[in-house]
Amino acid sequence: MLTSQRPHALLLLADGTLFKGRAIGAQGTAVGEICFNTGMTGYQEIFTDPSYTGQIMVMASPHIGNYGVKDGEEESAKASIAGLVVKKFSEVWSRPGGSGPLDAFLQRHGIVGISDVDTRKLVRHIRDHGAQNAVISSVESDVEALRQRLASAPSMQGLELSSRVSTAQPYEVGTSGSDHRVALIDFGVKRNIERCLVERGCLVRVFPMTSAIEEILAWKPHGIMLSNGPGDPAAMLGSVGLVKRVIDCGTPVFGICLGHQLIAESLGMRTEKMHHGHRGINHPVKDLTTGRDEVTSQNHGFVVNRADAEAHAEVEITHVHLNDNSIAGLRLKARPVFCVQYHPEAGPGPYDSRYLFDRFVQLMREHKNIARPVHQNA
Repeated sequence: MLTSQRPHALLLLADGTLFKGRAIGAQGTAVGEICFNTGMTGYQEIFTDPSYTGQIMVMASPHIGNYGVKDGEEESAKASIAGLVVKKFSEVWSRPGGSGPLDAFLQRHGIVGISDVDTRKLVRHIRDHGAQNAVISSVESDVEALRQRLASAPSMQGLELSSRVSTAQPYEVGTSGSDHRVALIDFGVKRNIERCLVERGCLVRVFPMTSAIEEILAWKPHGIMLSNGPGDPAAMLGSVGLVKRVIDCGTPVFGICLGHQLIAESLGMRTEKMHHGHRGINHPVKDLTTGRDEVTSQNHGFVVNRADAEAHAEVEITHVHLNDNSIAGLRLKARPVFCVQYHPEAGPGPYDSRYLFDRFVQLMREHKNIARPVHQNA
């Protein structure tokens, strides 16, 4: 089927901006916060990243769908985005080992989308006017009805979403008898985080976000990881309380993205909504502990308040975003806890930041040596 033969679709932003295009994916209406990703590859990983729950994704790269989808490259069991906006949507795909076309994938997961939109203009609009709610519809042509639908949509600020994507039951990944046992608290974890830990000799047990600290510690982990996830960290009071207890237990802790933000909240540092967020696989970050720069994969619409981080006596700022000087990493000076705002597992993205998993493994190794009793000769 040619794109020009597809049904008409509309995209309406909360500020009244209207785009017309053609329907892709499932037929219907989708509402969410509109955001954009600048990555030129990795759309399958992006669409299945639980951190995008509740968001309509605009792909800045003009050609989407040309390499189809491939089994095994999903970051979760289902697509997480609320809707999709693209410029050129390719129904012809070509890839060795591919599993099928992107359109069939979107239909299977119930994702409503729109193509033939001037995404360059749309991305510039979001950059100028900020993140806001939007609605896509391929079944409703009445703009006033869509406007009313938008008016009832909740704001991302103050919205807790991790409970929609966290696992209901614990599960394990890796090999029994591995060198390190990592308890991974799931706020919306990506599979590549699990893979990066397993590749480094870790047995990973993934716990629901509602798990009690006693249940986590009863498994006797050598380290605890706090995953990425969607929503506003300031709205997650129960999770903030859990993270505070995790930090207080003395076990090495590594937080990624939402996990980073929850660590900050648990220490009394505020998080705040960004104008339009960081989403892409080309974001420059400086590691202040080594002086080295790295290109990173990022996906977040909230950030730790810089003034709070600078004023906190227990905290050292370890990484900064080189485009806007926002906080990209923290560590505690007297406890084995560190975190980053970006995605070192890089799914999709560059591998520059994988060393952070090595740091975590080394921290667990050192902590085990410190915790092991020293037996002296009589």
